[in-house]
Amino acid sequence: HGLLGAAGLAIVSLMSAAPVRGQAGMEQKPPMAEEVFKNVQVLKGIPVNQFMGTMGIFSAALGFSCEDCHTASDRGWDVYAIDTNPKKRTARRMVTMMTEINRANFGGRQVVTCYTCHRGNDRPAVTLNMATLYAERPPENADVIPAFPGAPSSDQVLDKYVQALGGAQRLAGLTSFVAKGTSVGYGPEGDKRPFEIFAKAPGQRTAITHTLDGDSIIVVDGRGGWVAAPHRPVPVLALTGQDLDGARLDADLAFPSRIKDALTTWRVGPSETIGGRDAQVVQGTGANGALATLYFDKESGLLVRQVRYADSPVGRIPTLIDYSDYRDVSGVKMPFHWTVAWLDGQDTVQLAEVRPNIAIDAAKFARPAPPSR
Repeated sequence: HGLLGAAGLAIVSLMSAAPVRGQAGMEQKPPMAEEVFKNVQVLKGIPVNQFMGTMGIFSAALGFSCEDCHTASDRGWDVYAIDTNPKKRTARRMVTMMTEINRANFGGRQVVTCYTCHRGNDRPAVTLNMATLYAERPPENADVIPAFPGAPSSDQVLDKYVQALGGAQRLAGLTSFVAKGTSVGYGPEGDKRPFEIFAKAPGQRTAITHTLDGDSIIVVDGRGGWVAAPHRPVPVLALTGQDLDGARLDADLAFPSRIKDALTTWRVGPSETIGGRDAQVVQGTGANGALATLYFDKESGLLVRQVRYADSPVGRIPTLIDYSDYRDVSGVKMPFHWTVAWLDGQDTVQLAEVRPNIAIDAAKFARPAPPSR
């Protein structure tokens, strides 16, 4: 997973960012894939973040790593443009085929994706596996959750969440915090790394993972946001579109007194089981169209999972975050442990301390410098 894994930590997980309500016009134009990478033929006209997420879909849908299609190495991103591997040329044909199937049969709606047929295999199965026919299979829920008759209203679920955290008055009294802990990645990123969060309401937050290759940083200053990390095709990249939607939601969950304003078109779906416990499922939509599904423990009311989706030309790009180890911080419950999983990696954060309502230098929320070792 090499270069893509290191980049994915900052690009896809977006664990720390902030709300920028009603400021879509202020977003910077993101660099397009063909402006950054060489030899882009089919996936032109999409931002770099979406392009990288699309690579993650290829990887997950086929069970591949970068090296299965690319001449990947630590020599730099230019080697990814080489076309010596026939699998890369096949991928271009498959994207064109998938697009035409959706155009000809579904009015251009994204009904068929890479995962529809491949399901984690490089070659789609053509014969039923009898060993699994009568076995219990894990559920595969729809991305878009319809409203469920008889379910409580979204206001009821979200009000219970606010109360479970300590109540609206105490939440409003939390105006800033600094947190420190550790982050453990996936595979070669599996060593513990120092981790810090600087957050100030409304809408300012910086998260820093100190890696051996340099700092991975996500910053939001209340208006815009950036990601910077080692081994990235763009050293410092502005957050835009549905990436910004996800960042806004993460920030609202850090200061959740106004959680109802985080998304629109809230709807409550059927209950599900998370970690052996019943969870109430609520879904909403971000300003730029990103879907986000929140799972609240039915008994405690606390948030236990978030799944959000961003669009790509070959399917939705999911990010899953599981929250646990809620502790009291000045009368407000905060998760001290979370695991974020995306298509090319996983990161687990364990906080050791949170200091609430302290002064934070405004420079902490400035555009980050390119990472250096």
